[in-house]
Amino acid sequence: MISKAKFNIDPSEFDGKRILVTAGTKGAGKAIFERLLKAGASIVTTARTQPDDIDPQYFIQADLSKKEGTDHVISETLKRLGGIDILINNLGGSDAPSGGVMVLSDEDWENALQTNLLAAVRLDRGLLPAMLAQKQGVILHISSIQRKMPLFESTIPYAAAKAALSNYSKAISKELAPKGVRVNSVAPGFINTGGAQGMIDNIASQNGGDKELALKIIMDSLGGIPMGRPAEPEEVAELVAFLVSDRAAYLNGGEFTIDGGTVPII
Repeated sequence: MISKAKFNIDPSEFDGKRILVTAGTKGAGKAIFERLLKAGASIVTTARTQPDDIDPQYFIQADLSKKEGTDHVISETLKRLGGIDILINNLGGSDAPSGGVMVLSDEDWENALQTNLLAAVRLDRGLLPAMLAQKQGVILHISSIQRKMPLFESTIPYAAAKAALSNYSKAISKELAPKGVRVNSVAPGFINTGGAQGMIDNIASQNGGDKELALKIIMDSLGGIPMGRPAEPEEVAELVAFLVSDRAAYLNGGEFTIDGGTVPII
């Protein structure tokens, strides 16, 4: 697996920009957080537990799948940053069991919707007044290619929630653009995160320790990745940085796929 995810960063690109990135303590979220921090942003991120490797000044502890969690993040963000210019709703994931539709409980569905859809809806609603008052802002939702390629064995609630997030994102983009707020979404495919490495190790342990074979099994389950590898978190972060920057000032209401060509349709 070969990666060339190295980029030159302008340390003043986001000077004066106040940014919230949710779930920015690991994986692509952490890469996004670090990319924007290195570019001069005034930034905070969130997670349910305080990580050891992120300075507390940049961190707000909260469970965003709960209303009280989003309420806390909204108030703390505005208090610490004095406002908001860019909101990146990165939170996502699923702990629903595999096995198809009949094994899924109401709780599984509720958890997926709260984490992957309603947390973003609540944060948008809570932070939009500040953006509208200043007549400018950017909202970015991190969706998933699973919205187009749901895997019935394991990702039904997650995929359905991300499809709803993409639909919602498109809808509010039409309402908010005339008021100065741009809204877009990003749909990543398979990303080479710590969680992905854990999955590779798991599958490899069942196949004689062959990690290359394990990676191939995962990619084959997605129908193949023409680029021959998963995305690096830094590659996703670079796309996000572009979309929330002034360089993308005319981009609104779009969903930008970063999957190495996995999704087989336009």
